[in-house]
Amino acid sequence: MDKIATCLWFDGKAEEAAKFYTGIFRNSSIDDVMHYGDAGPGTPGSVLSMTFRLEGREFIALNGGPQFTFSPAISMFVKCESQAEVDVLWDKLLEGGGAPQQCGWLTGRYGISWQIVPTALGKMLKDKDPAKARRVMQAMMQMVKLDVNALEAAYAQP
Repeated sequence: MDKIATCLWFDGKAEEAAKFYTGIFRNSSIDDVMHYGDAGPGTPGSVLSMTFRLEGREFIALNGGPQFTFSPAISMFVKCESQAEVDVLWDKLLEGGGAPQQCGWLTGRYGISWQIVPTALGKMLKDKDPAKARRVMQAMMQMVKLDVNALEAAYAQP
């Protein structure tokens, strides 16, 4: 059990979301399920929360009701080692009603914002040559799903 875990508030979809996300990421598991009891406020026996892990990081999915929704102000930042990994995660997270956004962001079917980012991007943006970093930033700002080859081409321009 982690000392600090991220709690994600869902309106009745905690179990569905936890199973969906653990089906996408390697090194993932559902670790615990808590059900509502007679004290409520949910239906006795229905899922109150699920503790799950994505790539070893602990999350709690809570069926809290319709009072709150997700905002892009908080997002899941996923560091990808290759374009193939970007492509797979991008496609899977968009399944079932997600919406692509600019610069490698997407909103998944449960309303959570995700940033699917190749690790190469950070290396290029931190280059000591400001012209290289600027070209990469300009290229990225034109993209929806990030394209490593296009970013590298912008980086390599004379």
